Amino acid sequence: MDFKTAIVTCLTKYVDFDGRASKAEFWWFFLFQIIVIVVLSIVLQMLGTLASLALLLPGLGAGVRRLHDIGKSGWWILIGLIPVIGWIIAIYWAIQPSQPEPNNWGAPPAA
Repeated sequence: MDFKTAIVTCLTKYVDFDGRASKAEFWWFFLFQIIVIVVLSIVLQMLGTLASLALLLPGLGAGVRRLHDIGKSGWWILIGLIPVIGWIIAIYWAIQPSQPEPNNWGAPPAA
């Protein structure tokens, strides 16, 4: 999955917490979020804040679908609320390879 496809997919499925998201889809969208928020924050702090709020649901959706892709419940996204240790665990899970077989949340995403 390329950069543009990941962005379009995540923005069109912005409140879709079902299914699976590949590692590439998640990380490309994460990069997009960082770029948009940093650039808009440089221009005007309020724009960066608004972008953060606008990208919150699509980011959560992508994160939940990524957790589904490795076989974990989407509720594990809340581990990110635990400072440092939770973030480390969340990043570790986000870099794990996809489960190659279908799981409770569907078939593996197309590469």
